[in-house]
Amino acid sequence: MMKNRDSYFDNAKFFLIILVVFGHIIRSFIDDSQMLMNIYKFVYTFHMPAFILISGYFAKGFRKKGYIEKITKKLILPYLIFQGIYSVYYYFIEKKDALVLDPLDPHWSLWFLISLFFWNVLLFAVTKLPASWALFLAFSIGLAVGYIEFISNYLSLSRTFVFFPLFLIGFYLKREHFTFITKAPVRGLSSFLLIVTFISYFYLDFDYEWLFGSKSYSHFGDPSVFSAIIRLGFYSLTLITSLSFLSLIPKTHAFFTEWGTRTFYVYLLHGFIVQYMRNSELLDWMKDFQSITLLIILSILLTSTLSTKIVKAITQPIIELRASTFNYYIKNFTAMNSKSN
Repeated sequence: MMKNRDSYFDNAKFFLIILVVFGHIIRSFIDDSQMLMNIYKFVYTFHMPAFILISGYFAKGFRKKGYIEKITKKLILPYLIFQGIYSVYYYFIEKKDALVLDPLDPHWSLWFLISLFFWNVLLFAVTKLPASWALFLAFSIGLAVGYIEFISNYLSLSRTFVFFPLFLIGFYLKREHFTFITKAPVRGLSSFLLIVTFISYFYLDFDYEWLFGSKSYSHFGDPSVFSAIIRLGFYSLTLITSLSFLSLIPKTHAFFTEWGTRTFYVYLLHGFIVQYMRNSELLDWMKDFQSITLLIILSILLTSTLSTKIVKAITQPIIELRASTFNYYIKNFTAMNSKSN
């Protein structure tokens, strides 16, 4: 099955999901460490934007018959299921006074599922325009929505409009573009740009929530023309760093390549563990320990574990609404027991 896939993109998704997990794990420590704060800002500059670019690249078949039905089953149904599960989970783990079930206000990282659905649907409208006009319209809307206060996390509308230009750029990218950015000279330049960006964060002071795309301009002060200019600056920085990161991704098949095919599982499941850590004594111990190396290792271990076949087999009935992998393991287990007897 892996022979029919492009190892480069699976590798990219694996490294990006590690950064997603890492970013969520270190969130609890950034107020106590300037180094972790700068790492947090650096990671959030490109990790989800790069994921969104790749998602746009793989949306080229949106006009195929049954496509909307397919992504509805793949994105909206898991979203509704996990929105409910997380609501109950937060109620108990955070000891809330009341259980709130609101399918229109996505919990935490679930925003990506609902936004990804909307981005695919938006393609039907914007791709009727020439590419240049479509991108101009997408960026214009992304800049304009910042002035509308009621467009926020509800239905993930703010992120949907703010990040749609990146999804659209990914849609227009071709395989040869990724081939070009992975050439040695470009990789050298990409490494330089990423290093410069990271170092500059030690000297630049800005609110990291600009990188979330979920806040209106009023959240950062009185809105002005300068607010849109700031967001445009972050668009430029995000695009440069995203492509620079993707430039460094290995192109050949490796031991972790197959794990990159299961990032959807990691994305949906890691929140249970991270939120448990945030509400346990383990967090206090880790704050005292203050080890970046420990946090990196923990992120890799958690990502690798949730990427395994056994985790997929157990959770596939909930995530993909089918139990084919689970049944496969049950049949093999039964067959092995039959032979041993």
